[in-house]
Amino acid sequence: MFDIVSPAAIREGRATDAYFDRTLDALTGADRDPHVVAEVSADQFPTGTFEVLAGLHDAAELLATRDVTVYAFREGQLFDGGPVMRIEGQYTEFARLETALLGFLSQASGIATNALRARLAAPESNLLSFGARHVHPAIAAVVERSALIGGFDGFSHVAAGSLIDREPSGTMPHALMLCFGEQEPAWEAFDTHVDESVPRILLCDTFDDEGIEVLRAAETVDLDGVRLDTPRSRRGDFQAIVSEIRWRLDAAGFDDVGVFLSGGLTPADLTELRELAEGFGVGGYVSNATPVDFSLDIVAVDGETIGKRGKLPGPKTVIRTSNGEHVVQPATEDTPGEQSLLEPLVDDGEIVQTFDIDEAAMRARDDASLVGFDPLQDES
Repeated sequence: MFDIVSPAAIREGRATDAYFDRTLDALTGADRDPHVVAEVSADQFPTGTFEVLAGLHDAAELLATRDVTVYAFREGQLFDGGPVMRIEGQYTEFARLETALLGFLSQASGIATNALRARLAAPESNLLSFGARHVHPAIAAVVERSALIGGFDGFSHVAAGSLIDREPSGTMPHALMLCFGEQEPAWEAFDTHVDESVPRILLCDTFDDEGIEVLRAAETVDLDGVRLDTPRSRRGDFQAIVSEIRWRLDAAGFDDVGVFLSGGLTPADLTELRELAEGFGVGGYVSNATPVDFSLDIVAVDGETIGKRGKLPGPKTVIRTSNGEHVVQPATEDTPGEQSLLEPLVDDGEIVQTFDIDEAAMRARDDASLVGFDPLQDES
């Protein structure tokens, strides 16, 4: 057995922290089950530092099993403070779901945020998520879906592709050349035996200098492109290396051969290299993103405003102004002409929002333009 918590355990509320079990014991024993309003937020007030909401699809599936009403931002929406979700119902209906709920939102939102940073650093490039190998395989689909919400064009993981109905991308690892002991037979075997729908993009940095290997590859196979995955310890000036590769290919008459890059790339790297390469494979920067530190807090009990120290009591709403700023205000406060970003998500056990990855990605890109999202913000 793998160390994987089952979907049934998550849905039943067993993927929880022990103190929620103790809380339910105490409430049940005291015959106490108040109607509460709880909010999920990362910051109390707008900070100006925006992140992308993701993981909402799984969160909705979890909450739809309970007798609660839920409001939330749309998936792909950017947020910088105030609640991104509000839950209303008897507390015992969702108390044990808090751990899983925050996990669904926190990790996916961190991944989607870094994916958006990468997307905006190379807005015209083909971006593929190569980061599934950095995470537990049970959450590979979470990584790939969140990367797509952040604006990536594709990903490499096969099982994730089946779950979210997308075709995975990728051509060859260094292992193929190592198994043959030299490049040309490996490239020829790939070209002969791999389905013709797969682009002929050959890895060209296994045994020899990249400048030599790319020309040998172009002379061996009718290429779509070459990929460089040179370790940082051997790169030196990567921009200069890629510029040389482009020069050599053009000079030899292979100007239609694209250059694709991978290997520990960050938005700063993409910004530097985007004019030289057609596409990038980005791994750990996205998959290993720091989770967003969401918390869930009760803000009203049986209709009475309440809150713990350091938290703002009372139900709230979040308004976005025409210039992209967020305003957090009491939910009871009327703002003519403005609409709350918290929209119905679950009503009477039914999910009432739709989840379309392409729409979420477009929402994230549009929001980023509206709020002035800086792709290099976390690298300063």
